[in-house]
Amino acid sequence: MKIIIVGKNMDVTPALESAIREKLGKLERFFASDIEVRVTLQVQKDRQTIEVTIPVRDDIIRSEQTSNDMYVSLDLAEEVIERQLKRYKNRIIDRHHAGGAFKDEYLQKDYADDEDIKIVRKKVFDMKPMYPEDACVEMELLGHNFYVFCNAETEKINVVYKRKGGTYGLIEPEA
Repeated sequence: MKIIIVGKNMDVTPALESAIREKLGKLERFFASDIEVRVTLQVQKDRQTIEVTIPVRDDIIRSEQTSNDMYVSLDLAEEVIERQLKRYKNRIIDRHHAGGAFKDEYLQKDYADDEDIKIVRKKVFDMKPMYPEDACVEMELLGHNFYVFCNAETEKINVVYKRKGGTYGLIEPEA
């Protein structure tokens, strides 16, 4: 496993680099030796963010964690990736046809479903056609990060969402 570490707005100290290699080295038991892990560290005021990206064939396994301590962010990111790998093992293997990027031990081990996905709330609402800009306004009024709506132009279900930096995104289905 090859770990590439990049710092934005900061210098990566040898102690931090060592901690990253040690912590993410634990993930080596899941992946084949030729896998590349990209780690991006970023500091903005008192927010210290670590982004771990692991490209696997046509997909990525990713975690981005922010706290006031880079070591805490690192611990959180490693835990999230390990939990993702255990939780979604069957889907990952099915999608990647025998999982060439993964070690046989990972593929053979049966992880308990200790964290089943549970839907605890269901919302039903009327979906009147509206334009994406109107959906953004509605989303802001509700105080949500995303809003599902019927696009008045295409008459298809779309989603608007709030992006970092105060901008908005639109998700629409392909024809």
